[in-house]
Amino acid sequence: MKIIILGGQGSGKSTQAKSIAQKLNLPCVEMGQILRDRSSANDQYSEKIQSALALGDLVEDNITMKLLHDRLKQPDCRKGYVLDGYPRNFAQIEGVDKDIDIVFFIRISDHEAVKRLIGRGRSDDNFDVLRRRLELFHQKTEPLLEYFKENGKLEEIDGERSVETIEKDIARRIENVRN
Repeated sequence: MKIIILGGQGSGKSTQAKSIAQKLNLPCVEMGQILRDRSSANDQYSEKIQSALALGDLVEDNITMKLLHDRLKQPDCRKGYVLDGYPRNFAQIEGVDKDIDIVFFIRISDHEAVKRLIGRGRSDDNFDVLRRRLELFHQKTEPLLEYFKENGKLEEIDGERSVETIEKDIARRIENVRN
């Protein structure tokens, strides 16, 4: 199976992506982590990635698409994967396999997102960066939801419930797609 998990920062998408990947024995491909790891690689991409992450901006599409393509070519992705937080805009859809089985959108309010993010204490989670990332999510990523909906792939999830309740909801919907 090929699954995409989308949601604004703080929605719990990474938590759910890791859980799904473990249950389905698939790799969890977390674009944010790939970018954070690559930002310290001291190569042709690292400075641009560092700069974008520090400002809360999106990393250039050509860089994210190249890094994702490289990751998805790895042997562990042959039978499928759970893609966490990608694509972020229409240009990045080009880099996504056309045979995605299901796209989950975990919806939470901006107020709840900020509350959660300030509490997790990651270095790139200052208030200005968070506000910028949420703004970009609404401008660039939310419009993708209609695309996935039109293609019959989108499943919206209420992200303001308990982690366990969301896990059960997602698992049930995956079973419906598999059957």
